[in-house]
Amino acid sequence: MAKAGVIGLDIGTTHVRAAEVQISGRGASAQPTLVRYGEVALPPGAVRDGEVEDSATVSAALRKLWSDAKFTTRDVNIGVGNQRVVVRELDLPWMPLPQLRGSLAFQVQDLLPMSTDEALMDFYPTGELENATGKMMHGMLVAATRDTVRANVMAVEAAGLRPQLVDLNPFALLRAIVRGDLVNRTVAVVDIGARISQVVITAGGMPKFVRILPTGGQNATDAVAGAMGISAPDAENIKREVGIGFAVSPDLAPAAEAISGVVRPLIEAVRNTFVYYAGNHPGAGIDVVVLTGGGAHLPGFGQYLSSASRLPVTIGDPLASIRVAKSVHSESLARQSSLLVMPIGLAYGAAA
Repeated sequence: MAKAGVIGLDIGTTHVRAAEVQISGRGASAQPTLVRYGEVALPPGAVRDGEVEDSATVSAALRKLWSDAKFTTRDVNIGVGNQRVVVRELDLPWMPLPQLRGSLAFQVQDLLPMSTDEALMDFYPTGELENATGKMMHGMLVAATRDTVRANVMAVEAAGLRPQLVDLNPFALLRAIVRGDLVNRTVAVVDIGARISQVVITAGGMPKFVRILPTGGQNATDAVAGAMGISAPDAENIKREVGIGFAVSPDLAPAAEAISGVVRPLIEAVRNTFVYYAGNHPGAGIDVVVLTGGGAHLPGFGQYLSSASRLPVTIGDPLASIRVAKSVHSESLARQSSLLVMPIGLAYGAAA
């Protein structure tokens, strides 16, 4: 029997995607290998804003995914990331990490827009420091309403799968992309999903700032469909043809205006995130922006973001730092590698 790997499962707005990764070694010498990958499309409305709405439909898609891809285990790591997840930098009095996590409800109850009784919380330490009150632990507080996580977990379990880890999606982005030379730089990873865009800024390979925005590529598709009076598939094709920032023929002007009405505010929100980070981290400017997600491939998007932010922008490739087994059709994956970032990053969570 083949050795089971670790499976990262991404439940997105339009697809469920899973990657099975075998990791040999530990720490800096760990060598990951992608051994299986699969995806199954979801109908509109099955998942909204990162949360499962139609559990039966999502569970059926997951069962098909496992049947088609022949994964060797039903143990999975899943992610969470939407507007109901709070992530903030925080300093807390130093104590052993299990004890600190156990005390979060008492230490952060005044910092959250939700009751700690309704929240699932974790603390991701990134460093230690000394101040006037003594030794402190610096890190990222993550809090999500229980309902946000419960619906996704229930859909996964109804498909016969076993969630082993519920991770924060932006942390998965970091693990999949910020590797090699990028570990030593200050990097902003910007993932443009269907309905949600996520920004995680890292320095020295550690997360420093996270922001989740309620807009993605599907919003632009919907805007084109409404402006042109056409179906969603036709609108998607036109969106890819028109892009952002290019001259178009008069018959496509309504589509260009619709795309601009969605993309320009999104770009501005991302740029403002960079400005906010720079203002709160003097002297720690961002070196490079790495784009991931299906929406990142909109023609002109990277150039527009680079112009607005005055930063170099590149497309992330999670396959650049992972071996791909012969059992995986690597040529077809290469064309959609930015879509693999989330499931591969979630699989890496087992070795984090």
